[in-house]
Amino acid sequence: MSTHMRASGLSPQELAEACAAAMWATDQASQGLGMTIDHVGPGEAVLSMTVEERMANGHGICHGGFIFTLADSAFAFACNSYNQLAVAQHCAVTYLRPGKIGERLTAHAKEVSRTGRSGIYDIRIQNGTGETIAEFRGHSRTISGTHLPE
Repeated sequence: MSTHMRASGLSPQELAEACAAAMWATDQASQGLGMTIDHVGPGEAVLSMTVEERMANGHGICHGGFIFTLADSAFAFACNSYNQLAVAQHCAVTYLRPGKIGERLTAHAKEVSRTGRSGIYDIRIQNGTGETIAEFRGHSRTISGTHLPE
């Protein structure tokens, strides 16, 4: 889907995909960590990333900052799926299990609430066997601007 299209006339799914494509084109952070967008839809996104040796902390497990970044990226694609620029206002993460080198981690972001300029999103980060390794909650705030021309 071209990032030069207009938002009007697109279905909600097409709009979410077009907004994701526009964001992904300049998202050096997510791309640089080897993330992939596995799914995007209105108010939801699934991103994944393989834990590399360079992401290990002093305990030999995935540094929490990389897990947070994966969740934050999934959150960003979910809350930006309506062609309204949205940024993080507050985020919190709870780590439940370690991420291990070589594991493919997947972050599933789902909208909980969206009212006015504020949104709440829950993101579950799982390893390749489906174990939840972290839970993340993000609060979004819309700002002026759009990803695509109206």
